[in-house]
This record gives sequence, C-alpha cells and structure tokens, in this order.
Amino acid sequence: MINTLYNTLMYIMPVLAVIVFIALYFVKAGYGIFQTRNWGISLPNKAGWVIMECPAFITMFVMWIAGKYSFVPATLVFFILFEIHYFQRSFVFPFLMRGNSKMPVCIMLMGVVFNLINAFLIGYSLFYIDNADKYDTEWLCSPYFIAGLLLFVSGMAINLHSDHVIRNLRPKGDTRHYFPQKGMYRYVTSANYFGELLEWVGFAVLTQSPAAWVFVVWTFANLAPRAYAIRKRYVDEFGTEVVGKRKCLIPFIY
Repeated sequence: MINTLYNTLMYIMPVLAVIVFIALYFVKAGYGIFQTRNWGISLPNKAGWVIMECPAFITMFVMWIAGKYSFVPATLVFFILFEIHYFQRSFVFPFLMRGNSKMPVCIMLMGVVFNLINAFLIGYSLFYIDNADKYDTEWLCSPYFIAGLLLFVSGMAINLHSDHVIRNLRPKGDTRHYFPQKGMYRYVTSANYFGELLEWVGFAVLTQSPAAWVFVVWTFANLAPRAYAIRKRYVDEFGTEVVGKRKCLIPFIY
C-alpha cells in the first residue's frame, strides 16, 4: 500500500511541477514582496513559516525513527543534513524575520502539503527501500557524497548569508525599499533562492535518491518563476542601471 503510494507520487509530482512552473509565471504567490489581500485570510508571517515548514522536519523524523535502514551510517548522515536544514527553516529563520508582513493561509496550507509529500518521498526512499548494499560505509567516501556535501554546505552558507543581507537592508523603522548587492546578490537578484536550490542539488547528488531529484525539480519549478518576477520588480523599481547584468536565479545562466 505504502509502496504503491510512493510509486504513484513519484510519477505525479514531476508532472505537477511542470504545471506549477508554468502557472507561477502568470500568478505570483501573494507573500513576501508580492503580498496582497487577494489571496484571502492571512496570518502573521512568522507563524505561517513555522506551520508551513515544521511538517517536513517532523515527518522526516517519524520516517527515520520507524525506518528499516535508519542507522546505516550513510542514511544517518542524510537524515541529519535534512533535519539541519528544516530545523533552521522551521524554528530559526521565522524568528529572525523583521516587520509585520502576512502570509495567506491558502499558501501556507499548500506549503504544508508539499512539505509532507516531499519528506515522505525522501524518507521512504532512504529508510525503507532496501539500500543496505548501496549505502554502505564506503558511500561516505564516494565522489557522489563528497561532491554533494560540498554543494549542500555551500548552498546552505549562501542561503543563510543572503537571508542575513535581506534582513539588514534597512535600519529599524525605515520602510523604504533597498536593492541587495552584497554576497551572491552581486550575481543574482534572488541569491537566497540560489543557495536553497544549490543545497537540494547537493543533497540529491550525495544521496543519489530519485526522490531527492524530484525535489530538485520541484524546488526549481517553485523558485525560478518567483525569482524571475522579483528581478522584474527590481528593474521596475530601481532601473536597469542598478540591477545591471545580474541574472535572476543562477549566476551567468538564468
């Protein structure tokens, strides 16, 4: 039953990702810089982020603790890396936010569903499918793991620094908009998104899990259209001379 659900979702999720990718070029999700009342009832941004992100953290923990291959050294490392990311996103990042912006409840609920599915797929692929021969101790010394870990750590560092830059763009009490230009913002207008995408590419490389690659597809499908819209917003607000040749998401490419 669960195996059937896993296989079905593995076929459905990439197709939905393509649909979402196209749709988000026409409909901007109404949170953050694109916050609008048109999305209906909203709640404080901090609460919205905690409720939206923590299901991934909790679900992965449940999948891990009940899994058949949870304490294989390699899968234990995978679990720790995943949980580090979602602990930061669920219980640290929201409380560092400034301002009093809102998050629409419908967007929060869509995020909850996505995070539940993603954690289930990755958790099932790592801790339930028979990977005992694949993920032996030598996996931690493999080129896949080393390269993926470097990408994951680099992406997390870029993401954390980029969030810090955004939080400190303006002095307390100042409501004006400023254009971020430090760190990776010298190359892309959504450096925080680039860092997150790089993290999950790294995770997919170091695990070589099909479910992790599906998550990469979803991450790109969700972030690329929004990064495009943010760059356009910056161009409209600050002009092409300020934005310059910066790409929206991937340095020198997109």
